[in-house]
Amino acid sequence: MARLRYFDAKEISRPQDRQPVAAHSEFLRTGRIPRQRQHWLAEEKRYLTHDEVAAKTGRKLQVAGEKTHQHINGFHHSIQFPKMIFHRTLQDSPHLGYCHVTASRTKFARYEEVSWAFYIANFYSDIGENDNFFERIDVGYSRMYFAVAIKAGEDSSEKMSIDRSVRGNGLLFRTHDPQAAIRNVLLLGARNEQLREIIRQL
Repeated sequence: MARLRYFDAKEISRPQDRQPVAAHSEFLRTGRIPRQRQHWLAEEKRYLTHDEVAAKTGRKLQVAGEKTHQHINGFHHSIQFPKMIFHRTLQDSPHLGYCHVTASRTKFARYEEVSWAFYIANFYSDIGENDNFFERIDVGYSRMYFAVAIKAGEDSSEKMSIDRSVRGNGLLFRTHDPQAAIRNVLLLGARNEQLREIIRQL
């Protein structure tokens, strides 16, 4: 696959800033030579490195993670989640990335104790069934909120990995709706059925 190239869109003048006609046609029409800068200098795209794109993506993901964590912890004093925000960008597509927001442990459905992590991604995709975390990426949606069951990594190089013994693929929920995502995280964090019932009615 060809390596993606990125350029800084802010460096290019907006369409309303440009002269509507070319320099030579303006001369033929009026007999005057246009002296404006845009007629003499060709627009140049400033290309960004993958590291620059990854840094920009990371800053946006970090802000989204911080805001989401605030919303979750602002619901009720009895449901508080640790702030564990870090982000990653995809290696060959640094404009795409995901942000880890929080992690916790809970009783989930028929599972007695499940450790889980909550993430935001700036794309929508399936969660892969093997080492590939994301499969069939769809950038049609601007965000994906999801939680996966986690366990200590079997390989010493990875601290945590998806616990696929939970629900077959480890996925607890996945949505592009931020309200539904917050409701699901709160349900995972609620300590009793009474509180869960209140959250379900939101």
